[in-house]
Amino acid sequence: MTTSQETKAAAQLPDETKGWGGRLWATLIVLCSAMFLDALDNAMVGIAVPPIQAELGMTTSAVQWVVSAYVLGFGGFLLLGGRTADLVGRRKLLLVAVSVFAIASLVGGIADNGVTVVVARFVMGVSAAFSAPAGLAIIMTTFPEGAVRNRAVAIYTACGATGFSLGLVAGGLLTEIGWRWTFLLPVPIALAVLVGVSILVGKDAPSDAKRSYDIPGAFSITTAMLLLVFTIVEAPAAGWTSGRTLGGFAGFVVLVIAFVLIERKTAQPLIRLDFLRNPALVGAALVAAAILGTYMSFQFIGSLYLQASRGWSPLEMALGFLPCGILIALIAPRAGGLIGKFGPKWMMFAGFLAYTLAYLSFLRIDADSNYYTTILPTMLLIGVAFPLSFTGAYVQATSGVADAEQGLAAGVLQTGYQVGAALLLAIVTATMAFGQDGGAANTLESYHNGMYVVTGFSVLTLVATLVVALRSRQKATV
Repeated sequence: MTTSQETKAAAQLPDETKGWGGRLWATLIVLCSAMFLDALDNAMVGIAVPPIQAELGMTTSAVQWVVSAYVLGFGGFLLLGGRTADLVGRRKLLLVAVSVFAIASLVGGIADNGVTVVVARFVMGVSAAFSAPAGLAIIMTTFPEGAVRNRAVAIYTACGATGFSLGLVAGGLLTEIGWRWTFLLPVPIALAVLVGVSILVGKDAPSDAKRSYDIPGAFSITTAMLLLVFTIVEAPAAGWTSGRTLGGFAGFVVLVIAFVLIERKTAQPLIRLDFLRNPALVGAALVAAAILGTYMSFQFIGSLYLQASRGWSPLEMALGFLPCGILIALIAPRAGGLIGKFGPKWMMFAGFLAYTLAYLSFLRIDADSNYYTTILPTMLLIGVAFPLSFTGAYVQATSGVADAEQGLAAGVLQTGYQVGAALLLAIVTATMAFGQDGGAANTLESYHNGMYVVTGFSVLTLVATLVVALRSRQKATV
């Protein structure tokens, strides 16, 4: 969006109480729809994995890449995607990325073999890695920092959560018809997003500055992130102390060192190294890793417990998770006002207080736990935790960052989410398998073992966010 257009958008909001115009609302909804699309797709395809395996004759190790390939593409390219948005134009990149996402989703829906489905999912992940930071950066530069931006980010959060919740239900319904519909449904939604962005989002401003692309830096950091995510995803199967796993981590370290050396010598680096010395941004990225890492691990365990041990259908499981999504959708739009009152640090602390209570509640599961007394309280607590912590992390990560680097800040934060999810889920999976004959058996012991890890990480994050919030309040009173 051009500077004049950003000023015009901000002029529609001369104070924090004036209502938003219809065009501004429409612009926000379209941008939020891109995140809604990513969340919807992820949830639907996750539920469709068993029928994909059955129809295409994929092995268990092969079919897990239907999910992991997306994580690999998304997590591996986020930093590059964020910086690319700042360099080539956010609107332009968003249009290209969503277009590629739609094509890849269509290809996956008509594929007749597992390899094509996995490749399509990888391309969809890469597309999301470019569209997510571009869309968020447009929001951050359209809405002025403060209460107005907080409100916009809160609505952005609500759309993502709503997409995931509806994706669970839609995935359960569509899987009953045929798994291909979980790939085909996102196509018309992506087309609608393309039309909306084309009409409502202003064209990128032409830049007089000479563009310089740090190809060696981009190659080294992207390869490093791909290697890290791949190593984490494969570690439970290969073994955490295997040569392949240790070699993968060693390769990641070497590539990161090479990236740092390249950035120090490059006149126009991909990422200014001092940009990563921003404690607010790095702290928000670490909290983001804990948010998605603990939740995705909990969802993995909860899905196994309800479907494998309790015999629930995918649709029944989706409806069991639905109260969480409904509560998030109700609370998230109001989170902006809470941030204005308490600040993002206290919001993240409050979120992890609720997360910790939720995971402690789920630890009470047994062979015939009652949904309303054991599982529903967990869902409701997560429904409170997610909008508080998620919105707080977004606001903290992007506050004080120059407009020209909002895409990069969004990329760093999103990288925290994706790498955290991949790393903690891999650790939880390995913990569940420990001591179990034949791997991660569907037993109460394995579920409890995994939830101990999830709860432990939640408690550590709770303590860390409390310490940071107290220090921030102490500095403010000095």
